[in-house]
Amino acid sequence: MEFVLVLLPVFSIFAIGFVGQKVIGFDPRSLSKMAIYLLSPFLAFRTFYENEINLNYLYLTIYALGLCFGLISIVYAVSFIKKYSRTETSSLILSSAFMNNGNYGTPVVLFVFGESGFDIAVILLVIQQLIMSTIGVYYAAKGSDQQDGIYTAFKAVAKMPIVYGSLLGIVFQLLEITIDSMFYKSINLVADAAIPTIMVILGMQLAKISLKKLEVEKLSYSLIIKLMVAPILALIFASILPVSEEVKDIMILLAAMPSATNTTMYALQFNTRPVFVSTCTLISTLSSIITLPVILNIIL
Repeated sequence: MEFVLVLLPVFSIFAIGFVGQKVIGFDPRSLSKMAIYLLSPFLAFRTFYENEINLNYLYLTIYALGLCFGLISIVYAVSFIKKYSRTETSSLILSSAFMNNGNYGTPVVLFVFGESGFDIAVILLVIQQLIMSTIGVYYAAKGSDQQDGIYTAFKAVAKMPIVYGSLLGIVFQLLEITIDSMFYKSINLVADAAIPTIMVILGMQLAKISLKKLEVEKLSYSLIIKLMVAPILALIFASILPVSEEVKDIMILLAAMPSATNTTMYALQFNTRPVFVSTCTLISTLSSIITLPVILNIIL
């Protein structure tokens, strides 16, 4: 019951967006673009500006890349055995290899581990966003029927402002550039708005997802890989990498998060079976109500 109470504040914010979408009706895609292009870069900048660059960054990057490519390899193995098409494989990768540690994982870590854990979660959030903005977009384009899908993917990657916000924060920190306190208040206001805004948007996105044409077999594979295999892989990386116990616990918890909502946008943009990807996002998010308390009970 204690773990359910931890998740309750998170789902209550999702519910605001869900109810607002059902009752009033918004354009989640436009709002999501606003969060990605206007709010997230400030959060990324502040994260890298305030948190001292150390070996943890390297270890977290190794973990995030290792987890991502490990899950992608498993999807390829399943797809080879089941003889899935390129588009089916790409959609399965989008729904299985990328976790929702932005508008879901980061708030959960904040509630469970407090401010110290939140800093680690935000660093992982930025790294994960960079991975999704490159590898995720690549697979969305690869599964597309567009002739210039890959070229479009590289253009989309180059336009992701969170990359530049992160790099700018690192440069400012390394050069020890001091920002005027009044101006930094503005940065803080925008950065603070990023997480709750994205959480509300997730609720809106979930309200628009349809469960029509449910593909039980592929959905089952996605859920098993995302909610069960991913935390086991994370446990392996956490055991190998020389990080603190708290960081290890956060690695495992974030790996157990449901499918990332950004992949739904990428699937929609490149027409890579968006109905299947969005269905996986919804079902994995609902299933996490059961699986996350189990993970929390194990690591705490």
